Amino acid sequence: MSSSSEKVKASHILIKHQGSRRKASWKDPEGRVISNTTKDAAISQLKSLREDIVSGKAKFEDVAKSYSHCNSAKRGGDLGPFGKGQMQKPFEEATYALKVGEISDIVETDSGVHIILRTV
Repeated sequence: MSSSSEKVKASHILIKHQGSRRKASWKDPEGRVISNTTKDAAISQLKSLREDIVSGKAKFEDVAKSYSHCNSAKRGGDLGPFGKGQMQKPFEEATYALKVGEISDIVETDSGVHIILRTV
C-alpha cells in the first residue's frame, strides 16, 4: 500500500453551482451565473466537457483554462502536488484511485463538481 507521505499531482476542472459553498469565482466574481446554475446543469456541462477531452476533441488544459471556476484554471487546472488530508475527502479519494494519465468521472465536493486528471 502507499504510504501516507506519498504525494500525488493532479489537474482538475471545477464547475460551481448554486449548492457550492462559495458562489464566486474568477470567472464569475459576483456569483450571478453560479447562483443560477443547478447542480444537474453543472454536471451535464462537465460531462460534455469530459467527452470532448476523452474523445480527443479538446485538451484538458485548454478546457480548464476556459471553463474551470478554480483559480488553478490559469495553470490549465494544475493543482500541484498534494498529500492525504490536504483536499476535500471525495476529491482526495478520487485522485488517489486514478492511475497517472486517467481522468475521473464526476466528483462532487462542497466546492462544486469536478473532473480530475492525475498527472503524477
